[in-house]
Amino acid sequence: MRFYLNNNWLFSPAFTEDIVNPLASVEGMEQVRIPHTVKEMPYNYFDEGIYQMLSAYRKSIFIEKKYENKRILLTFDAVAHVAKLYINGEYVMSHNSGYTAFTADITDYVRFDAENIILLSVDSREDKINVPPFGKVIDYMTYGGIYRDVYLDIKNPVYIKNNFLYSTFESDRIILNTELEVETLRESVTARQFIETEDGEVELSIETDKIKDGKLCFKCVVPKMIKRWDVESPKLYNIRTEIFENNILCDESLVKFGFREAVFKKDGFYLNGKKLKIRGLDRHQCYPYAGYAMPKSMQVMDADILKYELSLNAVRTSHYPDSHDFIGRCDEIGLLVFTEMPGWQHIGDKEWQDVACENVKEMVTEYRNHPSIILWGVRINESVDCDDFYMRTNEIAHSLDKTRQTGGVRNFKKSHLFEDVYTYNDFSHNGKTPGCEPKKNVTSDMEKGYLITEYNGHMYPTKAFDQEDRRLEHALRHARVLDAVAKETDIAGSFGWCMADYNTHRDFGSGDRICYHGVLDMFRNEKMAAHVYSSQGDDDFLEISSTMDIGEHPECNRGETYIFTNADEVNVYKDDVKITTYKKSQTPFKNLKHGPIPINDFVGDALLNEKDFSHKTREDVKKVLNAYAMYGFGGMPKKVMLTAAKLMFIKHISMERDIGLYTKYVGNWGEKAPVYKYEAVKAGKIVKTCVKTITEGPALRVSPSNDSFYIDKTYDVVALRIKAVDEYGNVLPFFNEPITISVSGPVELIGPNITTLRGGMGGTYLRTLPDAKEGDSAVVTIINAQTETVRLEFMIHKEEVKEL
Repeated sequence: MRFYLNNNWLFSPAFTEDIVNPLASVEGMEQVRIPHTVKEMPYNYFDEGIYQMLSAYRKSIFIEKKYENKRILLTFDAVAHVAKLYINGEYVMSHNSGYTAFTADITDYVRFDAENIILLSVDSREDKINVPPFGKVIDYMTYGGIYRDVYLDIKNPVYIKNNFLYSTFESDRIILNTELEVETLRESVTARQFIETEDGEVELSIETDKIKDGKLCFKCVVPKMIKRWDVESPKLYNIRTEIFENNILCDESLVKFGFREAVFKKDGFYLNGKKLKIRGLDRHQCYPYAGYAMPKSMQVMDADILKYELSLNAVRTSHYPDSHDFIGRCDEIGLLVFTEMPGWQHIGDKEWQDVACENVKEMVTEYRNHPSIILWGVRINESVDCDDFYMRTNEIAHSLDKTRQTGGVRNFKKSHLFEDVYTYNDFSHNGKTPGCEPKKNVTSDMEKGYLITEYNGHMYPTKAFDQEDRRLEHALRHARVLDAVAKETDIAGSFGWCMADYNTHRDFGSGDRICYHGVLDMFRNEKMAAHVYSSQGDDDFLEISSTMDIGEHPECNRGETYIFTNADEVNVYKDDVKITTYKKSQTPFKNLKHGPIPINDFVGDALLNEKDFSHKTREDVKKVLNAYAMYGFGGMPKKVMLTAAKLMFIKHISMERDIGLYTKYVGNWGEKAPVYKYEAVKAGKIVKTCVKTITEGPALRVSPSNDSFYIDKTYDVVALRIKAVDEYGNVLPFFNEPITISVSGPVELIGPNITTLRGGMGGTYLRTLPDAKEGDSAVVTIINAQTETVRLEFMIHKEEVKEL
């Protein structure tokens, strides 16, 4: 029986020894709910010291006398970063990781038929902690608090402590293997196992049943109807395992499980025997204002964005294990996961390394039933070789999970390799150099798998409010790396740095405590680079890299303009006159499924209006005008310069007329603002249209992550992504105006009620209050002086969850 303990905690930002006393005064302590951050942060420009403290959490629970002969287990899914647990004033245990769960058997510490006081001290002081990732500078903020679920399990004296499931494949049979770690395991303990199919629950026949290494181990052949888990069809099955002693049911475990084979070979990655190129991004689990403290709905949102909006098939949880809510969603939607031990570059002393090894043990034991996880990261990210240490971490991972391979993220070549896969941060592309290095230049063992785990990132940080040319170059750098990796047949794939901008320490980022490395901003609004990824998917997609405003570019040259699409072709119109059609084959990114297509014709057939021009003259004039539009007079290719000279001296087209033609057909100065229309065509049908022209006035477009709140084990959050757009839905990148946000009903804002858009985009979060009830409604109102007011209403649904 499980009781969630996420509500009605008391919090103090200052822990003192006297607060351990159950009779201590709680005056001045703040009532909070879990997930909780010790300090809500501003968006940027703040001192990271504000969340570094030794704080205290306190909760009272009543345990009925009927549980007196049971085992009482208290679990914290994550506490950042060093936690000490006291029950009724007695010290129980400490835990030294902010990213894995810990469970305490508190049976001998509680009083039955009475109130019990849980007291947790939480240390988030980075300079006081000798555990990973601390010890030196870190390129991300680590925050503090109880930021994942807390719950109480009440068990019989004989119970399942851990249930590891894994699949093997023998000829045409799928074998389900089970290793049960059982408290008070004896020969008299037996098991039964069931799988839920479309036809109902089926009991599996146990082929072997033995106690090995203190575990109850057995195998079952699953029914032939069972399908494999895959990125395209992520089929999951509920596996229920029961244990008995003397034919009396003692405990059961329910695991949502997927059957699959995942292996890295020397020539790439294979899922269920089929080669698959990994295309992913790295993710930090943080959010504006709240840090790590976000509930299930926000974890699910991030996974869905990666899979459905960015068309990825993988994510790396950098640089620590993420929430089960996030990885569980990856299981459900078919998003591959590379998860790794906590750490960033620094390796500490022996005590520190012992904690790191324990972190690996906890990570593997806790997460190994997730089918989406395909690789364990068992090196501290970007650390130097440390052979004894890394032999230990590999041995731990392999001993606990023989079904998965290991990797360890490096930022240097020819490293000592104890892992199964050479995982490498390839930052070799600087805009001019090749997109990636070949495997042979990097790995120290060509017979093992090779995976690129970071690229771009700090090489070209880009803000949503940067000028258009920089935002385009950011996108093209991502495209170049993806294209280069796609060409290399022995590279398993790549993870780009990174999914979204994130708050970071003063040593990194842009000085405002933000690292602008994401293809999304911190609120998960897309930058231009996101279009490169989105266009690789199957859903109809079309975006243009430019607003088509020449004044945005140096010397008023249009420069490069690109189409991001997965269509077969794109028709381009200017003022309803067709300029040209671009085919998908015209992309220079030949290895990408859908590479960006350059736009090199801004004139098209419009010169037919110049009746005194021959066909050849029109083509020459068009060539010159397009080159002039892109490069300016001084930057035109030599061949085009010769054509321009020929037009002037042989065809006698004067400079005055030349300027007039440019003004009329490219610059449009003094003319009616041109309207550019782009039509994406698939199989002969128009599937998407994009229009670019001068806006008559902005509007706010607010996209909620959900249309309702769903409250179960804790509060719920709805994210609002806010954009200033024109009449055709295009983001207005320089609309950086203030907005006012107000709420009514049983919800509150996370963050300020007055904020600004940045790059025409922003966001906020709505969180349900403790008094929210089923059937209530909440309203949010967003006001900007230049736009119409946006008002959204949300219904509240509440599922009753057992609480003490």
